[in-house]
Amino acid sequence: MFGVWPFLLALFAVQSGPAPQTITRMVVEQTVVWRVPLQPRPMMAQIEWIEGAGLKCIPVENIRRALLSGPERVDFVFARGARVRAEFDEDCPALDYYGNFYLQPRDGKLCAGRDVVHSRIGGSCTIGSFRRLVPRLKRQIP
Repeated sequence: MFGVWPFLLALFAVQSGPAPQTITRMVVEQTVVWRVPLQPRPMMAQIEWIEGAGLKCIPVENIRRALLSGPERVDFVFARGARVRAEFDEDCPALDYYGNFYLQPRDGKLCAGRDVVHSRIGGSCTIGSFRRLVPRLKRQIP
């Protein structure tokens, strides 16, 4: 009985505190589904993001989180802060009300014109295009 106590104490010590939300990969009936957590929008951002060259596909495994940047777009955040903006083919307000959305890429890549973003309430939005985002400091007004 006393040999189990150190194990139980270690188990509870590891579980203390909230775990950070990260992208989660699930396999459901041989289908890979990625759950992407949404990060709240910053109130007063000191950086503005300028759209750069477009991309056809992005690797899903490199996505760390996402930010809603309007009803027709979502920004994917990668390791080291790199960002890519996904523009939807249509208005997609259902994503704004929930903390996560789901991706089901066929080959580990999320591609414009092919893949969709699924909201938790069952709606889906087709990705029309991707644009690289380049950070630029906002000019301060004295």
